[in-house]
Amino acid sequence: MSGQARLAFCAWLATLAAACALLPLVAPAGWIAQAALLLGIQTLVGAAARRLSLAGSVTVAAQALVSLLLLTFVFVRENALLGFLPGPAALDSFGALLAQGTVDVGRFAIPAPVTEGIRLLLVGGVVVIGLLVDVLAVTYRSAAPAGLPLLALYSVAAGLSQDGARPLWFLCAAGGYLLLLLAEGRDRTSRWGRMFTGTGAEGRPASGATGGAAPTPVRGGRRIGALALGIALVVPAALPSLSGGLLDAARNGRGSGEGGGTVSAVNPLVALQDSLNQPDNRTVLTYRTNAESTSELYLRIVALDQFDGTAWRPSERRITDLPRPLPSPPGLSPAVRTETVTTSFQAAGWYAQNWLPMPYPAEEVRIDGRWRFEPEGRTLVGDRGQTTRGTRYEVDSLVVRPTARQLANAPEPPSELLEEYTRVPDSLPDVVAETARDVTEGARSHYERAVRLQDWFSTDGGFRYDTRVRAGSGSAAIARFLEEREGFCVHFSFSMAAMARTLGIPARVAVGFTPGASDGNGGMTVGLQDAHAWPELYFEGVGWTRFEPTPNRGNTPEYTLPDLPSPEQPEEPAPRPSRTAEPRPGPSPTEECAADAEGRTDCGAALPEDGGSADGSFLDTLLSVGATALLVAGTAVPVLGLLALPLLWRNTVRARRLGGAAGAWPGGAGTPSARRGTAGSAREHSAREHGAASGGPASPATAEERLRGDRTLAAWQEMTDSAWDYGILPEESATPRMAAERVVRLGGLEGEAAEAAHRLARGVERVLYAPDPRPAEGAVEDVRRVRAGLRASARRGERLRALLLPRSSVRLLWAVSARWSAVSERCGGALRRGISRLRPSRQRA
Repeated sequence: MSGQARLAFCAWLATLAAACALLPLVAPAGWIAQAALLLGIQTLVGAAARRLSLAGSVTVAAQALVSLLLLTFVFVRENALLGFLPGPAALDSFGALLAQGTVDVGRFAIPAPVTEGIRLLLVGGVVVIGLLVDVLAVTYRSAAPAGLPLLALYSVAAGLSQDGARPLWFLCAAGGYLLLLLAEGRDRTSRWGRMFTGTGAEGRPASGATGGAAPTPVRGGRRIGALALGIALVVPAALPSLSGGLLDAARNGRGSGEGGGTVSAVNPLVALQDSLNQPDNRTVLTYRTNAESTSELYLRIVALDQFDGTAWRPSERRITDLPRPLPSPPGLSPAVRTETVTTSFQAAGWYAQNWLPMPYPAEEVRIDGRWRFEPEGRTLVGDRGQTTRGTRYEVDSLVVRPTARQLANAPEPPSELLEEYTRVPDSLPDVVAETARDVTEGARSHYERAVRLQDWFSTDGGFRYDTRVRAGSGSAAIARFLEEREGFCVHFSFSMAAMARTLGIPARVAVGFTPGASDGNGGMTVGLQDAHAWPELYFEGVGWTRFEPTPNRGNTPEYTLPDLPSPEQPEEPAPRPSRTAEPRPGPSPTEECAADAEGRTDCGAALPEDGGSADGSFLDTLLSVGATALLVAGTAVPVLGLLALPLLWRNTVRARRLGGAAGAWPGGAGTPSARRGTAGSAREHSAREHGAASGGPASPATAEERLRGDRTLAAWQEMTDSAWDYGILPEESATPRMAAERVVRLGGLEGEAAEAAHRLARGVERVLYAPDPRPAEGAVEDVRRVRAGLRASARRGERLRALLLPRSSVRLLWAVSARWSAVSERCGGALRRGISRLRPSRQRA
């Protein structure tokens, strides 16, 4: 296999390796075989074009055209001309598929099903990235920059994937890129000729570069690559990690037995606000229960117990195997009245949540799958990608019914719990604690303080429920909320929990669903708009206790409704009128949130599926954004390639001229007589032809001298084109000496650069006109000196233009125009000849 073919194969393999990181995002994985096939055909087309010595731009165009035809045949052949030609109908179908794919990635949780739209996004994206890698690494021999599109492809996948074996995908992607670099390095070193590493201890040759073992530089490159890959895997494991998105998936540790593993998650604020403003109330759960009333059956997912001043989030906790039954709820005394209820749940097929919604506190959970238990929050967490998608489960839970007197007489909680759950950050503004003290002034117990906070937020403080306010859950956001007095459930719950902590009451925030609405057949339906956040305060003997500070949401707990009791009162007074909200209609797929005259809405918060989103999950939203970014990249790549075409073509021509390749006089750009604007080219070419025809000066006698002469002429052409790039327009009528003088004068060349220009002119004259041509030595070095001088004397803007948009690249248009004219002339001549043969011959009368 030739070096170029080996490099093309490695580019194909590197792209596929990076694409493998997308496998955990969708199921099944059959699309990767289709992408590999299309990518392989694209690679073979490029290899064939390069073997025919076509220009790089023509090779890229051929690959892009074949890729478009293949995608048309695979995805929209029913609307294509002849099944593979993309006409207007096929382009419309492509647009519809892309739009559908974008919608699909927002609808489905990970792993998403491979719909036609998603398949087009995946296969098309891999083909576009593969084309870019092949262009950079093989066509233009720059393997290092080819790592950028590979990195983009891997980053989209790694940022969205929940697969626990993520290092495997990193190894695939990084290994493919290193293989590409090694292949390019091997190809470069193979051009150096035979390599010797010295002699052995007794004068024997040590080793050679050809045959046997790999050359020393190649072996060294392999070692360096393996070392870099190892460091890339080991170092991140030793660095502090960052949490993922909303309600991030469980991250199991390496602990053994029932105590192994940890779980953490982050603030759900973003997903809650996104969902609060959604018009559709999609069904999340349906359930049936034997409870007499469902008003207290809040479905809790997770508790946010850590407040660092920037956000409320769950602490990192140890998780264990799921016990049956669950341990007793912390802090609950047998003196408190409880009732055991059993509830059967059915999760929607689209709802894929790693955290299991269930009533608090649960006593036993009967569920199939890989679920683990987090004791502190009493939550169940999916392990190794386990989600709630379509899951059936049954929960035995307690309905805790404490009395106001029991709560008011609650003893001091344990010191460890009190210290952890009353901790507030130093960044919390003083106004939060001051407001808490003002609102609860005169209260005789923590229970009475908690009830006063709840009533102040829900009825007495003049707060307004509004989902359109600016989001935020940190210290500054809480202070702003207390001042502006408008927000949604997370603002109320976060603020009440923070204020309770400043009063010495242990507090945290629970995230989950309100009980939902009846379906009319004895069951209950929970929709996205039933998602909610509420504060939980700890009272010894009762445990974690729900409060409801958000107006017009959920229902107020019964134990907060009676008049505040006195410890000396023998009996509890009659309850105050209930503020329980009226049941809302059951959710439907088309239900829209209606705003009242004050701009309030009853839209609830969408609880996350592995990160939450407007349509289900935050990671789904990221997948949609990642897919959109991939589409944008696929659109931008041809545009950027077109803009970079002058630079790439110019660099290719320069490398061919200065690299010693034999060819036509302008170094592969065609004969001077077929080009315009080349200094002295027409005069020199005519003089050479005239000398050959009249028996005058002949070409160099030997093949080596002819080759050196061609190199001298190519170097001269490169010098004049370089001057053209810096604004010195060539003159047709100038002799080589006149052209060199003009370049020196207008380019401001001095010293070695000026001398190099004159040496090149003299060398060209000897090649063209001398009876015994002796090409000058060092022409390539002289060109580099002239180019360096031109760059040094040019302004920054002129240097940038000469690099990115060189003026001499107009030769590419001339070459295309000339070839098109030649092809048109040949085709026209053939057509005329064919028509003439078809005409009946005229016979003379």
